[in-house]
Amino acid sequence: MHSTLTEHARCLYGDEYRPTPECELEHGEHYFVEELTFADADSILAMLNELSPHLVDGHLPVWIRNLAYRLVLLQRPDEPTLMREAADSLYLHGPDWDDIAADLRHRADALEAAA
Repeated sequence: MHSTLTEHARCLYGDEYRPTPECELEHGEHYFVEELTFADADSILAMLNELSPHLVDGHLPVWIRNLAYRLVLLQRPDEPTLMREAADSLYLHGPDWDDIAADLRHRADALEAAA
C-alpha cells in the first residue's frame, strides 16, 4: 500500500516535476479513486498542491482533479479560498463547467461578504 494519496497518484499518473518511483503495487485506477473518495481534505489538497502546484500543470487527469476539488469542498464547504481555487481549475478545462465555476465564485464572494 502507498503511504500517502500523493504517492499513490504519483505512481499511477506520474509527476511533471519528479521521476515516477518504481513500485510493484497494483495500480488500478479504481483503487486510487477509492482512496481519494475517503481521503481527508488535507491529504487531497497536499496531492493537488504537490502534483499540480501551478494549477495549469501536472499529469492528473482533469476528471480526477475535478473530483478531488469536489471532495475537498464537501469536507470544507465554507472556505472561499478553496472555492476560488476549484473554480479556477474548472475554468481551465471548460467551457463545460464555466457555470459551476461562476457559481463557486459567487458563493465565495457571498461567504466573504457575510463574514
